[in-house]
Amino acid sequence: MIPQNIHHKDSILTFLKTKTDRPCSLKEIAKTLHIPKTESRSLKRTLKSLISSGDVYKTRTGFYGLIEKMNLFTGFFEAHRDGFGFVLAEKQGERDLFIPARKTLGAMSGDRVVARVESQAKRDGSIIKILERAQKKIIGHLYQEKNFFYVKPKNRKIPFGILIAPRDRSGAKHGDMVAVEITSYPALTKPPEGKVLKILSAITEPLDEIGMIIEEHSLPLKFPSVVISEVKELQEKIPLRGRVDCRNLLTVTIDGETAKDYDDAVSIRKIDSGYILYVHIADVSHYVQWNSPLDLEARRRGTSVYFPGSVIPMLPHELSDNLCSLLPRKDRLTFTVEMEFDRKGELIRKDFYPSIIHSNERMTYTSVKKILADRDPAERHRYNYLIDSFEKMEELSNILREQRVRRGSLDFDLPEPEVLLDLRGRPEAIVRAERNLAHMMIEDFMIAANEAVASYLEKSGGPSLYRVHEKPDPSKLDELKPIFNALGFQVRKTGAAIFQSVLKKTKGSAEESFLNIILLRSLKQAKYSPENIGHFGLASTCYTHFTSPIRRYPDLVVHRILKESLGKNRLTKKTLQYLEETLPEIAAHSSKTERTADEVEREIVSAMRVWFMKDKVGDEYAGLVTNVTSHGLKIQLKEFFVEGFLHVSSMADDYYWFDEKRYCLIGRRKKKAFTIGKEINVRIERVDIEEREIVLGLV
Repeated sequence: MIPQNIHHKDSILTFLKTKTDRPCSLKEIAKTLHIPKTESRSLKRTLKSLISSGDVYKTRTGFYGLIEKMNLFTGFFEAHRDGFGFVLAEKQGERDLFIPARKTLGAMSGDRVVARVESQAKRDGSIIKILERAQKKIIGHLYQEKNFFYVKPKNRKIPFGILIAPRDRSGAKHGDMVAVEITSYPALTKPPEGKVLKILSAITEPLDEIGMIIEEHSLPLKFPSVVISEVKELQEKIPLRGRVDCRNLLTVTIDGETAKDYDDAVSIRKIDSGYILYVHIADVSHYVQWNSPLDLEARRRGTSVYFPGSVIPMLPHELSDNLCSLLPRKDRLTFTVEMEFDRKGELIRKDFYPSIIHSNERMTYTSVKKILADRDPAERHRYNYLIDSFEKMEELSNILREQRVRRGSLDFDLPEPEVLLDLRGRPEAIVRAERNLAHMMIEDFMIAANEAVASYLEKSGGPSLYRVHEKPDPSKLDELKPIFNALGFQVRKTGAAIFQSVLKKTKGSAEESFLNIILLRSLKQAKYSPENIGHFGLASTCYTHFTSPIRRYPDLVVHRILKESLGKNRLTKKTLQYLEETLPEIAAHSSKTERTADEVEREIVSAMRVWFMKDKVGDEYAGLVTNVTSHGLKIQLKEFFVEGFLHVSSMADDYYWFDEKRYCLIGRRKKKAFTIGKEINVRIERVDIEEREIVLGLV
């Protein structure tokens, strides 16, 4: 059921944008818009909502003005361990803002804030209002000093302690690891306060560490009982009415070995003029209705969170692993994107329809690689009836990828760590995750489907959610040029062309990984938005997320919008109004939950690395220098996919200084140089589980 709008936000925004050139009082707004006194409470609620959304700012004197007209902007604060930070702008085209430590207003990492730009040249400013707090809970050690208690956060981005009143200790003692609820946030004149929620067990196993990270980020492990009740009522009945029967198509899913939620399947046909590709996506919207308890819980979670050996799903397992999962040799409800490409990879026809499929096989990336790249006789014999389809898929994939690279798409082939666990949940190996031709094939097909859906919805003129990626800030790119030149990659191009130039020149070099990372850091984060501004990284004028509705909430929303826009009644006026009201909020929340999931996954991998290395202190390994700073060297071990840091103070054979022009550390006496890509032998000196650091020594 779609709720009605309580008040017209648009009329207030239009008035503040076009009818006045200054902030206005509540009375002025009500008088100009002819809003009677009986509706003043509703008007206040609407203005409060506009303040929360970051469109309007209320001054100290009680006047309302547009944020964009007041040299202010909204964004998310990213804190540094030394107290300063940056506000990452929400609005497209705005550059990030540096915030000195004394001007953070007590904001913590992830908080949504309003900031004032104080210097356009230096691009710095101050936070003047905190719209939404990201952290309500922190994990840390409780300490006692004289008559007061405080918790030192484990998260190093929080540079202050949390005061705990003696009555709020919940029995915790000095040195205990505790979970704390923040009851009073930091301000200029006072530190934050909190109360102990529970005392955490000592971390003796890697699984304890994973549990602590989940606890710190308040990730929901259990589904509410009302959601479980709703799931139990769902039926596995497969309705044929109103669906295209695709069960006669040769169809496969291709996923990783450990995957359980298969939300995409593919089929292909070759015709005289080119290819017809079918991308079948699980029809989650058939089971999850707007604003049902199941939908609201999925929206709150935003995304599934994956980590070694487990997952915190967006949807209950009954849906994600069964009803909605495109299991082999079972009829399943899907939404199909049918695309016809010519021999050059140009999309000449697209069609969308609810469908029903019967997946012939659950394939893995490894198996498809064995068939196509390795030409493994046993694998080819086992899947003999699929070989022709796979070879057609490989042909089309190559054509689509070449076309995308020509238009300017960026392919950051960054190695990812894969943590392999033993039966007790302990890391037994950390390896470089493989990205083979099967991964790229599915990636190419999903990108094509996402673009097809996005362009259709944009042309239809109705509201939708887009996956957007802004162009990089030219000044940030200019700052990188000296690094490229110092490493011997002369870059003469400017703007976005730098990316293609550097990626091409560094392919296969020792510096490739490092330069890919710093290029990525210079880019803005991709996010969700109800406004289409294109996707820079994919060089796409129109892009969305449609292909993973089991694990991403925006995909589920796009499914619903597409389904309604194709229906007989199209999008009703009531639905249009609801979407225009709700999509900005869904986009912001989904972007936020995605960032949280990424952070959790990074933290867990970082923790697994130190647990894996903790019993290897004193061992010696060969490694490669992956980064050079004035503080020392980052070293990637050759035997394991693990990095450690060699501090310059541990390099006792000489005095070393950082040469910015050559981007290397050089010994003053022996002139020995350490550059990116140099092979080096190191010893594991110390592994700090608490700080998640691997400290190296020079052999």
